Order: sequence, then C-alpha cells, then structure tokens
Amino acid sequence: MGIFNTKRCLRYCKKAKYTYSRGIMVIRMRHTRAHTGNRRSHHALKGNTIVTDTETKTKHLRHRASLETGTYRGRQVLDVTKKAIKNAKKAN
Repeated sequence: MGIFNTKRCLRYCKKAKYTYSRGIMVIRMRHTRAHTGNRRSHHALKGNTIVTDTETKTKHLRHRASLETGTYRGRQVLDVTKKAIKNAKKAN
C-alpha cells in the first residue's frame, strides 16, 4: 500500500530513491524496416533435400530410410512386404 503511494512513501521511507510510481510509462522505440527485415530473413522456408540411393536408384529424404525398399545406408531396416500386407488387410 505504501509502495504505490509515492507522497506517503517519501514521507515515511528512509531511502526515497527506491520509490515506485505507477504513472510512469515505458517508452518503446519503433523498429525500422531494416531491423524487421533482418529478423524476418531467417523465416524463409527451405526445400527438402532429396537424394537418390546409389544401389536401388530410388529417391528418399536425407537421413531417412527409403519407404519403397526399406533400406538405410546399405542395410535393410524396414520390412516392406510385411507393411504392404498389413496395409492391405486394413483396406479390406
């Protein structure tokens, strides 16, 4: 209560330099167009990097297993036939 009433606080507080007033606004400067543009320059969308597998010649995203063959870095990591059978059962 005494913090928001500056006249009362000045009378009773020993350290008057730490008084707080509610009526003071914070002035914020407007950003220039250059400042705004520099910030937004990093917001651009980047395209997906698609690579071609050297052995099977299928295209897939980098660092992802090929969904057509189920291989990643020369190893078989997905069972594509099992997945196809499962999807066929779901469709029926």
